Amino acid sequence: QVQLVESGGGSVRTGGSLRLSCAASGRTFSTALMGWFRQAPGKEREILAIISFNGASTTYADSVKGRFTISRDNTKNTAYLQMTSLRPEDTAVYYCYMNLDSRAYWGQGTQVTVSS
Repeated sequence: QVQLVESGGGSVRTGGSLRLSCAASGRTFSTALMGWFRQAPGKEREILAIISFNGASTTYADSVKGRFTISRDNTKNTAYLQMTSLRPEDTAVYYCYMNLDSRAYWGQGTQVTVSS
């Protein structure tokens, strides 16, 4: 059974940075597509970034392009989201996502709060 555990959330000021981590259980991490989503209060869950199984390909939402960087370390079964130039509108619960053999798995979420 796949389990995803996010960490690294917290509170920062506008312009600050945070790095989120997503640790995955199981031996299949290196074959899975990984991604990050977020959900702000009263809004739908929003896709932020996707990374291919080997890290060679990444895709970003326009809202975070140039500010956020997704990466992965297959030796550690961990995906990351480096967030810079944070804005109050980035405040949300951030979720790690895995697509493995067409099945979706989600982490429990980690809160990111950006104050002005």
